[in-house]
Amino acid sequence: MLKNRIIFSLISFVIYFLPIYANAQREFENIVSKDTVTTPPIESEIDNLEIPVVTPAKEKVQYISQLTRYGFRNLFTQFNYNSSQPYVGQINPHAELYIQDYLKKHTGYLTKMRTRAIPYFNLIDQVFAQYGLPRELKYLAVIESNLQTEATSWVGAVGPWQFMPETARLYGLTINSYSDERRDYIKSTHAAARYLLFLYKQMHDWLLVIAAYNGGPGRVYDAMKKSGSRNFWELQYYLPQESRNHVKKFIATHYIMEGNETNAYSGISGSTDDYPIENNPKLTEVELQNSSKQTISGKYNAKIIAQNIDMTLEEFNRYNPMFDLRLGRNGQYDLVLPDDKMNSFLANKYTILNESIQQLLGQPEVPNTKTVYPKKSYRKKGT
Repeated sequence: MLKNRIIFSLISFVIYFLPIYANAQREFENIVSKDTVTTPPIESEIDNLEIPVVTPAKEKVQYISQLTRYGFRNLFTQFNYNSSQPYVGQINPHAELYIQDYLKKHTGYLTKMRTRAIPYFNLIDQVFAQYGLPRELKYLAVIESNLQTEATSWVGAVGPWQFMPETARLYGLTINSYSDERRDYIKSTHAAARYLLFLYKQMHDWLLVIAAYNGGPGRVYDAMKKSGSRNFWELQYYLPQESRNHVKKFIATHYIMEGNETNAYSGISGSTDDYPIENNPKLTEVELQNSSKQTISGKYNAKIIAQNIDMTLEEFNRYNPMFDLRLGRNGQYDLVLPDDKMNSFLANKYTILNESIQQLLGQPEVPNTKTVYPKKSYRKKGT
């Protein structure tokens, strides 16, 4: 009898308190969902994105902005760029390695352009804001045309956004013997905004959009299918080299344009001395106390070092922001590592240096499943 009473009491307890717990859990989840955003919007929301024919209404812009703000999640560790924070603490470690060659060749030119481009950037920012587009996308016009309205490519793309005639007409630009609105900054920027939204609806990622803007959506779809991924870093070698390099140029241009003298980690302007260990914003006080610093020089490579001392590339870059870029620029670097990892590095540094040099002299590493694209064959008409 007592056993039955105990069982009955337990059942009553569960029946009474389970709904209360469930309601409390739902309330907690509602609070969390309102106060914090930790993941990008679900794919179906982006698929339902409507491409505006004209400038969308204010409430529509806010909705679009929520869908597009996460499009750089594969470039920045926190989904998007925060200009108030040091650049190096936000960039995806893959991007650091990806842009170094381009930076060596074009940093001076792009740094000079940064000042004269301000009026153009302001105009593009104003237009893109009307469509809820991320401000970073304006740098696409830099790599497309150097912001020049008279820019014309050998294949017939024209204007600051390098529209081909068919695409330009599709997005509302007039092209005839009297007028070519591809050269009109305001009209072509509105058209570019609509086209970028169209591509984003298909790709769900701005790096892929930039690749598609250069080589066409079909090649990006093909790379997605063959790689089984929507992540640019995973599918990049399935893309044509020109499209891959287009993304590389965009990342480097964004890096240079966003640099400023107060950012000690940019390596673009101001002091080029390596950062002091105590100022590394990514390390805790305990980590600093258990770390060592060693000045090194030579053609070391971050990925090779990380592999040899059993660290992930992400963790290595957290201790040594922009390692490859700054070592290449300054010729030396104050390497910072946990004490045990530093001992491992010092014991194997000549082996690491040799492997780094071999990596530099060899071909870029690609996945084993890389598709080898056949060379184009040109057939004469009628054959």
